[in-house]
Formats: sequence, C-alpha cells, structure tokens
Amino acid sequence: MAYSEDHIALAAEYALGTLDADERAQVETMMAVDTEFTAIVHAWEYRLGVLNQMVGSVEPRPIVWENIKAAIGHSTEQQAALVLPEAPPPPPPEPPGEPVVVAEPVVAEAPPAPVDNSNVIQLPDRAKRWRNVASVATALAAALIGMLAVQVYRPELLPEALRPKPRIQTVEVKTPAPQPVPSAQYVALLQRDGGSPAFILTVDAATKNFTVRKVGADAEPGKSFELWLISDKLPQPRSLGVIGGSDFTARPVLADYDAGTINSALFAVTVEQAGGSPDGKPHSAPVFTGKLIETVPATR
Repeated sequence: MAYSEDHIALAAEYALGTLDADERAQVETMMAVDTEFTAIVHAWEYRLGVLNQMVGSVEPRPIVWENIKAAIGHSTEQQAALVLPEAPPPPPPEPPGEPVVVAEPVVAEAPPAPVDNSNVIQLPDRAKRWRNVASVATALAAALIGMLAVQVYRPELLPEALRPKPRIQTVEVKTPAPQPVPSAQYVALLQRDGGSPAFILTVDAATKNFTVRKVGADAEPGKSFELWLISDKLPQPRSLGVIGGSDFTARPVLADYDAGTINSALFAVTVEQAGGSPDGKPHSAPVFTGKLIETVPATR
C-alpha cells in the first residue's frame, strides 16, 4: 500500500513521542489494522533508537519533582484556604404604579450553513509536522556523525555493542627459497691400459646419480657394454646397467650404496650379449676400468 507524506510523518512523530493523545490513538488504531503501517512505525523507532543509546540516564534533582507538584496544585506545603467572594445583594423591588414594559420578541437567527472543509489542506499542521520530522532527521544525522567520530578517535567511550570490532590483517611474507648448495662432483676415466678413455663416468655426490658419456668405444654387433661396480666390501661385482647406444646414459642406481663404497670402488665395463648379462654376473674380463676422482669439492 502506498502511504502519503502525512502518514510517514505521523509514524515518525509517533516514534519520537511528540503527538497528542488523539493523534496517538489514531496511529495505534491504524497499527492494529494495518501491518504495513506498523512496519513503518517500527522502522522509525529503529532509526531513532540510536539517539537513546548515545545518551545515558540522568537522575533529576529533587527540586524538579517539587516544582511539578506545585504546578499542578498538589504541593506538599500547606496552601492558604480558598476564600469565596460574597454574593451581591438582591436588587431593590420596583415601585408600584410604573408601567410594565413588554419586551419585543426576539427573532432567532438561522444558524449559518455548514461549510465543507474536506478539500481544505491544513497547511500550518502539515508544516509543523514536517518541521518536527526535519528536526528529528537533523538530530539523527548529527548523532550518527558524532558516533562515527567517536568510533574512530575514542571508541572506548561507546557501549560494547557499538564499538568497532578490531580488524586483523594477515600479512604473508614469502621467504625466498634457499639456493641449492653445489655438491661434490666425481669423475672416472674408463680406459684400457692407460690408453685413450672410452667412457667418462660422472657421479653427483648428493644425489648419487651417474652419467656415462661414450667417447671412443662402439659395441660389436649383437653385443652390449655393461657397467659394473667392483669393491672389496661386496662379495661380487654389482651391475649398474647396460650402457646405451647414445652418447649419454644416466641412471640413479648408486643410491643403494654408501659414499665410502662408491668413492673407493673400481668401475669396469665388460662386453656382454645384447641386452646385458642374463644372470647379473659378468661374462667377460673388464675391457675398460677407472676410479673416481673429485673434480668439484662440496661447498661448506
């Protein structure tokens, strides 16, 4: 239902408490039969309720109550007795013999015709009502501005429910990842009788991965080169796999051995059948051998 400006102003004044008894009765009757108008009144009460929260209770002085009772004629002090004026003496009787004057009949005037004021707008009442609403809105705006200022500069003066909640801001600081520490590098030249190297074996001490680079050796057709680790700590040579036909072959199989075994071992290459030894044992004498030497020391 669409409400006029007068209805909205009436609801605002009801919430403010500035209506007289008749107007309050009119608003309460409308609230009893119209739920939408009731919602408008409650909305104004919610807006104006902030003013009550900003003002604390003040105990009036005792003299205030005494002045109120004196103003309505119920003061506690003894008042003087009420003296009534004396009745005036009756008029003297008229002397006999004087002619009696008969008053002329009074013709009753016809009452004025009723005037239809239904279409007349009571501008003073409307102006007064809107002045009250404007005053309320101004006071409400001033209260809100004051409350915001107090929230920013002196939040401890506000009630607990009106204090701003502390904001927690999480700052993520990213620490750069530590640079990897270069590990020691070992190299073995796998050669025959001190001749030119056929393979170069490179081992990373941190990961224990190795890389075999083919330099000057080619397997015969139907044969494969296989790399072995020979150590007096092991009962027999251990196969590290077949060396592939490309220039580089990399494998992580040294992870099963400790650093002491790797650094002191002899690395050898044998010629096996295509695909490598079928039983994990070498089937020919080593044709190329070499031991690791440290080429890049570990960073301390």
